[in-house]
Amino acid sequence: MNGPRVFISCDLEGITGVVARDQSGPTGANYERTRRMMTADVNAAIQGALDAGASQVVVSDGHGSMSNLILEDLNPAAEVVLGSPKPLTQMEGIGPDYAVALFVGYHARMGSHGVLSHTISGGTVANVWVNGILVGETGINAAIAGRFGVPVGLVTGDQWVCAEARALLGNIHTAEVKQAVTRYSARCLHPERSHPLIRAGAKAAVEGAAELKPFCPGSPTTFRIEFKDSGMADSAVRVPGSVRVDPLTLEVTGEDAAKAFVALRAMIGLAQA
Repeated sequence: MNGPRVFISCDLEGITGVVARDQSGPTGANYERTRRMMTADVNAAIQGALDAGASQVVVSDGHGSMSNLILEDLNPAAEVVLGSPKPLTQMEGIGPDYAVALFVGYHARMGSHGVLSHTISGGTVANVWVNGILVGETGINAAIAGRFGVPVGLVTGDQWVCAEARALLGNIHTAEVKQAVTRYSARCLHPERSHPLIRAGAKAAVEGAAELKPFCPGSPTTFRIEFKDSGMADSAVRVPGSVRVDPLTLEVTGEDAAKAFVALRAMIGLAQA
């Protein structure tokens, strides 16, 4: 295998045509259709990576149950990490042997514009910072990739997450598959138009991987999390190593972004309990 290895992390809210909550989970009337759309967007990214000569493509399903992708409909050249829990959730499977990471179907951070914008848990998390930098899931996951020396080369979703990615990560490729109107509405491209954009962005990202810089906010890594109410922080502070900053806000520090992230997710899990 002489070509580059490519890691794809996928979420659902930034997928082509997704605008509403009833598309995002198993109880939703439109969920099964959305699973097909998610699989198709990911296939476009897989094909773009293969067009660029990728020797291996590994996909991590990162939404909800993390078992949304329809395995039998995926490009068989790829392997996929399915199921939950996964220690690194959306980034499970990342490692130093990948040339580039592609983020498909992503959404903007909580508190910003964008379709279904949130950070990890919309009902729990108000804000997250990594070493003082305000981030959404794009930034959190880019920091995890950066811990292994892997740059992010592509982000797909609405115009707001694409702008968020460019502001944080610099000159990366983006594919805007919809233009958000409100948090629950968007002007959407037809898949026959969005998929070529994703495929071309993935191809360009893989071909230009050597020119990209990993996002490395520093080591050790401190995640600061602001919860939506103080009771959530009361529960989350039980995570070993957590430090209370104020009634809503906690910090946790790890040797690197991946280790700190595991503690961050434990905080969120306790806050939701």
